[in-house]
Amino acid sequence: IAIIIPILSTTSVIVTHITMVHFKLMQIVPYIFLEILTYILGGYWYLLCESLSFSANILAEDFQQALRHIGPAGKVAEYRALWLRLSKIARDTGIANCYTFTFVSLYLFLIITLSIYGLLSQISEGFGIKDIGLALTALCSIFLLFFICDEAHYASHNVRTIFQKKLLMVELSWMNADAQTEVNMFLRATEMNPSQISLGGYFDVNRTLFKSLMATMVTYLVVLLQFQISIPDENQNQLENGEESIANITSTVTEAMTTTTTATTILTTLAKKKKKH
Repeated sequence: IAIIIPILSTTSVIVTHITMVHFKLMQIVPYIFLEILTYILGGYWYLLCESLSFSANILAEDFQQALRHIGPAGKVAEYRALWLRLSKIARDTGIANCYTFTFVSLYLFLIITLSIYGLLSQISEGFGIKDIGLALTALCSIFLLFFICDEAHYASHNVRTIFQKKLLMVELSWMNADAQTEVNMFLRATEMNPSQISLGGYFDVNRTLFKSLMATMVTYLVVLLQFQISIPDENQNQLENGEESIANITSTVTEAMTTTTTATTILTTLAKKKKKH
C-alpha cells in the first residue's frame, strides 16, 4: 500500500497534466486532489477489510486448535462471544464509513460512465491525446471500484463462511452434551447474525454491487449514445442549409429565365403581327 498508492497517484497526476492540454495548471489542481484522495481512501478501505479478514482467520485457527483439547462447554461459548463481537465490528465498519464510501462509489460510477461515454463519442472524429487520459481514468476507476467491492466481499466471506465451514467440520461424537449444544448454538448464531459490510443499510458492498453498477452503467451509456445520435451534427446542419440556399437560388434563376423567355416570345409574336399589317 505504501508503494502502490504513491505510484498510482504520481502516474495519475502526470497523465492528467499531459492530457489536459487546454487547461491551466491551477485548473488541474482539483482533479489531482480528487484522484489522490480517491486512491488514499481505497488504501484505507483495504486496511480495514484486511484487518477483518486477518482477525477472522486467526480466530478460526485458534478455535479449531482449541476444539482438539476442549473440555467444558464454556470454552465454545467464549469463542461464540468473540465471533459475535467480530461480526459486529464488520457491520460497524460499514456504518462508520457509510457516507464516505457511498460518495466514493457514486463518484467512481460517474467517472467511469462519463469517461467511457467521452471515448465512444469520439470514435467518428478519431482519438486524440485527451482520450488517453479518459481511457486511463476509466480503467483506474473500474479497478478501484472492483477493488473496494472485492475486498469487502472477501472480508465478509472470511468472517462468516470460512468460520461456518470450520464449525461444520468439528467432530461432535467425543464431546459431551453441553459442548455439542454450544457448537450448535454457535452455528445458529453465524446464520442469524449477518456479517455483510453494509453502508448504512442502504446496500451491501460485495461483488454483486460491482456487477449491478456495471450493468447500470451500460444502460446509461446506451441512453446517452442514442441521445447523441438523435442530435444533428453542426456540419450536417450547415451542409443542409447550404443545399437549401443553392436550391432556392436555382429555382429563382429558373423562374426568372422562364419569365424572360415568355416575355420575349410575346414581344416577337406582336412584332410579327405588326409587320403583316
